Amino acid sequence: MKLLFVFSLFVLGSCGLTTTRPKIEMSLAQEAFMAARESGADVHASNLYRSAEDYYLKAKSAYRRKYFNKAKEYAILSKKYSERAEYSATRKKALEGNAQ
Repeated sequence: MKLLFVFSLFVLGSCGLTTTRPKIEMSLAQEAFMAARESGADVHASNLYRSAEDYYLKAKSAYRRKYFNKAKEYAILSKKYSERAEYSATRKKALEGNAQ
């Protein structure tokens, strides 16, 4: 019985050791979010920008709490929405420039 208890503690304890920190995903999400902000996505693509910001903040929170799988998932979503927001904002600014 003791051996089973010790073995189960070892197995459960090692699960946290196998999860790697999503450093690359967090870095890419941060860069994409900053690029979206600099492109004016908060004005020209506000819905996409808000989604990107929400996922970025969730990723940072999950990372701080050491929920690395969730942090990676949120960082990837943040990057996706940031890139869409940046593209949409750049496109809208270009179309406004052509209209004048």
